[in-house]
Amino acid sequence: MCDPFNMELVPLTRLLQGKRVVLASSSPRRRDILSSMGLQFEVRTLPLPGVPGRRRGGSGGSAPNMPAGDSKAEGSGGGVRRLCRDLHPPDVIIGADTIVAVDGVILEKPKDKDDAYRILRRLSGQQHSVITVVAILRPLWRRQLQEPKVELSLFHEETHVTFSRLSEPLLCEYVESGEPLDKAGAYGLQARGGALAERVEGDFFNAVGFPLNRCIRELAAIFPDVGPQVPVSQRPATPQ
Repeated sequence: MCDPFNMELVPLTRLLQGKRVVLASSSPRRRDILSSMGLQFEVRTLPLPGVPGRRRGGSGGSAPNMPAGDSKAEGSGGGVRRLCRDLHPPDVIIGADTIVAVDGVILEKPKDKDDAYRILRRLSGQQHSVITVVAILRPLWRRQLQEPKVELSLFHEETHVTFSRLSEPLLCEYVESGEPLDKAGAYGLQARGGALAERVEGDFFNAVGFPLNRCIRELAAIFPDVGPQVPVSQRPATPQ
């Protein structure tokens, strides 16, 4: 497979033109990010291989061992198999899950406003990691096979976010806004929570919930027939 880190960026709509795309996520942030690129897709909530399920609870849990890099495997799962048996099976299924971790501890979605306050107080003045694990599945369904074969590309992206020291009035106002309650780490950079961050190192969209740039490059490696796909090392030098 082509190296996604050594390829020119191409339009997402061109990569997936004419393909049935399924977003296996109910996250409104991921829907908004992909829609903003002009991509047409369906939303189906499915558990995918390699993507951790969201646990209940607000502030517990140790950070998991994330994938060290890309991997290839044969994914399965009842939902994926049913999709592949459609009269028009999907060409690609994209799933993702985002966690926030500080000092090796995962900060999940808060259970209530009190939990949101505790999470934000823990992040105040600290650097933390926002890690998104993405699974891209390419069903290779053949009618003569009893089970669909699914090609799985798995990767993760990490962004470091540093919060300013947060005052009590700011914490209380933000928690009362209700925005933290449905978000990992109890904040959203794309909205009012963006005011809390003093510095973002890495992919901003990843910190929102979906590493768009990396995903486009991974899809370009999966569908290498869509050009231009000339590796940077092979491009002619630009005349000075």
